[in-house]
Amino acid sequence: MIIKEANRLGSVQEYYFSRKNAEIAEMNKTGIPVINLGIGSPDLRPSDETIAKLHEIALRDDTHGYQPYRGDLELRQAISDWYERTFGVSSNPATEVLPLAGSKEGIMHITMSFVNEGDEVLVPDPGYPTYASVTLLAGAKIRNYKLKESLGWQIDFDELESQDLSKVKLMWSCFPNMPTGVRATDDTYRRLIALASKHKFLLVNDNPYSLVLNSEYKSILSYEGARGTALEMNSLSKSHNMAGWRIGWIMGEKDYIDTIMKFKSNMDSGIFLGIQRAAVKALQNDDQWHLRRNDEYRERRKLAEQLAGKLGLSFDANQVGLFLWCKIPDTMPSGEWLSNKVLNEARVFITPSFIFGDTGKRFVRISLCTKRENYAEAIRRVEKL
Repeated sequence: MIIKEANRLGSVQEYYFSRKNAEIAEMNKTGIPVINLGIGSPDLRPSDETIAKLHEIALRDDTHGYQPYRGDLELRQAISDWYERTFGVSSNPATEVLPLAGSKEGIMHITMSFVNEGDEVLVPDPGYPTYASVTLLAGAKIRNYKLKESLGWQIDFDELESQDLSKVKLMWSCFPNMPTGVRATDDTYRRLIALASKHKFLLVNDNPYSLVLNSEYKSILSYEGARGTALEMNSLSKSHNMAGWRIGWIMGEKDYIDTIMKFKSNMDSGIFLGIQRAAVKALQNDDQWHLRRNDEYRERRKLAEQLAGKLGLSFDANQVGLFLWCKIPDTMPSGEWLSNKVLNEARVFITPSFIFGDTGKRFVRISLCTKRENYAEAIRRVEKL
């Protein structure tokens, strides 16, 4: 290159799964294909109605132009209706719902809309790596808070309250949690809202796993005091098998949405109308569709648990979501060591959970996003180690 990269890139690396998937692609050229149990990219189809609607809209002549920055009102109404049915949360679709090209985009939009250089951001450990990387790109300071194994992977609020939080501008939470699979209790949400209200920072709950192997549907927006304090992000990626379609949203008070629009409207020109109208159909999937999806994940989960057993891993059988979070035995040096060994010797990739924070160094994560026969083959390969 004839010029140096921007200074802000010195604080981050290429996303772990981007690098790892490229490595796996090279391995696949040289021998036995790798069974990838890493990233949570659903391999199942969206509903037939969803796909049919995309096809219908794409065939029209009048649907291929730029779309409204706030998203199609029909989609915003469908999101609002779905939140009412699923979580008992009412919202104004005209002013309190903002569609996104996937919720990962929303992490950047929210951060850039509210966080200044030098501000502090509360980031869960373990937690989704993008919360931390976007914080660094914004020039802010990460303040990690621990989800503790001894507390069932809940937040240690006493430890948080003992800290100086005067510089905190934003707090990320994710429940049901990725990667631990733990659900939030009612007390968790109430204490999060109280903490944000007391210290006057914005709380954002990331909620894409609420329907996956989970029967306790909760939104932080249903709790008293959340409206003036919290936003919630959600997505169709995991719950509706639409990861590659890139469709999600932010929901919350009008003033917050308006502020985010100042940033977002300078960054994109809206989502293709066919995807938005297809998302409306997806949000109308009936309970039986979701039960069938979870039935498939439940069978895969059983096989993932068998694989974990072959590797000598322990796990909480009550965890929910799209992954199996497993602790390695004391005889192994680290989760990264195990991941590399299994990849290189058995051609099976499981995620080393150090990427989710220091708390994850002795854990690995197994995705449920591949066909059952691949888990059976992974078990056979691992048995040979």
